[in-house]
Amino acid sequence: MKLTKRAELRRISGKGLRGYIRIYLLPCCLAVILQPLQGLARQNSGTSNTTLEHTHSERDGQHDFDFEIGIWKTHLLRRLHPLTGSTTWVEYEGSTVVRKVWNGRANLVELTVDGPAGHIEGLSLRLYNPQSHQWSLNFANSNGGTMSQPTIGEFKEGRGEFLDQETFNGRVILVRFVISNITPNSCHFEQAFSNDGGKTWEANWIATDTRVIEESDKAH
Repeated sequence: MKLTKRAELRRISGKGLRGYIRIYLLPCCLAVILQPLQGLARQNSGTSNTTLEHTHSERDGQHDFDFEIGIWKTHLLRRLHPLTGSTTWVEYEGSTVVRKVWNGRANLVELTVDGPAGHIEGLSLRLYNPQSHQWSLNFANSNGGTMSQPTIGEFKEGRGEFLDQETFNGRVILVRFVISNITPNSCHFEQAFSNDGGKTWEANWIATDTRVIEESDKAH
């Protein structure tokens, strides 16, 4: 049988203050405590979902350099004395051979060019980092025999940009390497230095590659 409110109060009064707290005050306190916690849980859940969405949206760039696999004719311009105010450039002609490694997650570039300023043999090892989704470009000249400090970056909308900080003629500078104007049969490479923290850039290496169409390719 359901008690009236007055009868219920008489019943509680017999149990004293503890009964009143247990029956009326405790449920109210729990509601006040639990409501913010539920909101926080919903907020954390939303944050977690956002983080997961961001993680899944990371671009997989392990095949960014697949376009370059093959043999290329290379035309190179090189500034003789970078960051000195010099405007003297020298010209080279030669070839570039790019080989795929690790099914595209790395590649090896062999550059051979000649010009009035001499002969250049260069080797570039490019490695893809699946955690950072970035590439490191490691270059070596046959005259030195060691890898230089890598430039690191990625491709966005068909343009690759790679950066690093190093010492040049006793000064700390920024180095930028850009790959652009990419088509199935041509691409453009440009290296530039900055000694003012990236406010201005001076190009010192400009190369244009044109794909060599082999007889076997012509047949297709």
